[in-house]
Amino acid sequence: MFTTRPTLQGTFGMVSSTHWLASQSAMAVLEDGGNAFDAAVAAGFVLHVVEPHLNGPAGEVPIMLAPAGGEVQVLCGQGAAPAGATVEHYRALGLELVPGTGPLAAAVPGAFDAWMLLLRDHGSKPLADVLRYAIGYAEHGHAPVERVGETVATVRALFETEWRSSAAIYLPDGSPPRPGELFRNPALAATWKRLVAEASDAGDRESQIEKAREIWRSGFIAEALVRQAQRPTMDTSGVRHAGTLTATDLAGWSATYEAPATHEWQEWTICKPGPWSQGPAMLQQLALLPTQLPPYESADYTHLLIEGCKLAMADREAWYGDGAEVPLEDLLAPAYNEQRQSLIGPRASHELRPGSPGGRTPRLSRYVRDAKPAPSGESSLGAGEPTVNSGVYQREPGDIAVAKDGATSGDTCHLDVVDRWGNMVAATPSGGWLQSNPVVPELGFPLGTRLQMAWLDEGLPNSLTPGRRPRTTLSPSLALRDGVPTLAFGTPGGDQQDQWQLHFFLAVALRGGARGGLDLQGAIDAPNWHNDSFPSSFYPRGMRPGLVTVESRMKPEAVEELRRRGHDVLVGEPWSEGRLCAVARDARTGVLSAAANPRGMQGYAVGR
Repeated sequence: MFTTRPTLQGTFGMVSSTHWLASQSAMAVLEDGGNAFDAAVAAGFVLHVVEPHLNGPAGEVPIMLAPAGGEVQVLCGQGAAPAGATVEHYRALGLELVPGTGPLAAAVPGAFDAWMLLLRDHGSKPLADVLRYAIGYAEHGHAPVERVGETVATVRALFETEWRSSAAIYLPDGSPPRPGELFRNPALAATWKRLVAEASDAGDRESQIEKAREIWRSGFIAEALVRQAQRPTMDTSGVRHAGTLTATDLAGWSATYEAPATHEWQEWTICKPGPWSQGPAMLQQLALLPTQLPPYESADYTHLLIEGCKLAMADREAWYGDGAEVPLEDLLAPAYNEQRQSLIGPRASHELRPGSPGGRTPRLSRYVRDAKPAPSGESSLGAGEPTVNSGVYQREPGDIAVAKDGATSGDTCHLDVVDRWGNMVAATPSGGWLQSNPVVPELGFPLGTRLQMAWLDEGLPNSLTPGRRPRTTLSPSLALRDGVPTLAFGTPGGDQQDQWQLHFFLAVALRGGARGGLDLQGAIDAPNWHNDSFPSSFYPRGMRPGLVTVESRMKPEAVEELRRRGHDVLVGEPWSEGRLCAVARDARTGVLSAAANPRGMQGYAVGR
């Protein structure tokens, strides 16, 4: 089978990420004797530097990890809503939605602490060793990918008139960063160098990492973050607002470990973050599949997956969130999914149909209940991650989207690592984009905007609630085969993440392998699609019932059949859907493998 690249195979170590510099930095750590967790931390910090339009240190990261011989765990780097982030406070400001940018949308930053816990508990390298790659690229420069400059260009006027600290970094000579020319972030390099220096006096490796965590929560970094959060800032509401983040919020929060949500499908066990994320939506889509599937890539197959996704995402809207007990056992129960399967007919549904697990009555935000679908030719896309490719928004493959009024969305990164000992990790860093908030001038990076995903309605699972996590779209995956960790994968893409990942996983599971192993690259390269028949998780929270965006490589007869069945099919560019990464380990042979997305021309897998 022809693929854009080979599925890499080896025995020493494999890395896949959304940027080649992060992949190679992680591989350098493996070559230097580090394990998969050391490598992942190094890659994560490099992604902050080389994909600043897609993630930052004050964003968030869920991490799936499978230590060799140990249990699969979720490390949650999604920060909670500050104590002052109440529905009443935002409503008193005249807001119906949390703004898509600015400090009002900032949760407690979560990414940094999660990376530190991963390094402390599962890594082997000192803090300085894993940070040196990011420090080097920030201090001495890197050649930025095109999307960095394109993103800055869309918010240039905002940077020059309102967010001047961002202009100082991203418009240093009055122009956005240019491909082929070195781009530096000296403020970020200075932040990490000071952090390493202050932590170095703490003693052994673990003590130095703990000191770094303390500096982030209550030292010079915390002080700068709080100053920025409390500074009135222009946001998507068109008004300058101060945020709610305080020193107490920062000092009191820590990343946490938890058991994954799981589902058994054939010989596989799929592990995902819990229902504070959208991760279980992929499990629900698997649970909705019949025993016998239609032929792969047929119209029947695609229709089945689209309609199952609509049902799972409707349940996500009604039931997922950190503000209530989520009936996940009932949502994944065979009897419930048999009943839900019966709703999938031969025609496309244009309704949002949440179920009633255990006889419960679903509740939706009034904003969703009263929402009118965007007219044909208009987009529901907001200030978050890309959702709809239309004439109003020019979306680049799997990356930023730009509105005619200059508002932009961010996107996300992903990385996977497996080492020669069998340690495996998948992580999806996001938030804290350069276009989310002004750069904190003393630090070189901005706050995040994840609170935009919470509703300003009382009593919903995803209502804005102090101390609770906003429901995130970030959703890395780890799959066991016959009980053994075998596959780590994920993708950027907001609400599309658990659509594209399902398509990838089924392609791996249903199609023949390459070179005696899993055909990871073939599954990534396969024509992909997504649908938008549910509320976007990002401001302004729109939806497009019935809309399905497909790559033009999809078989024409399948496209026409989908249209005949009532799907509103938008045919996009041939390589425009998904930014998947994956690594795998064959427990029987010890062979490691990896593949990366060719779309966007920056994701790479490396290994030997």
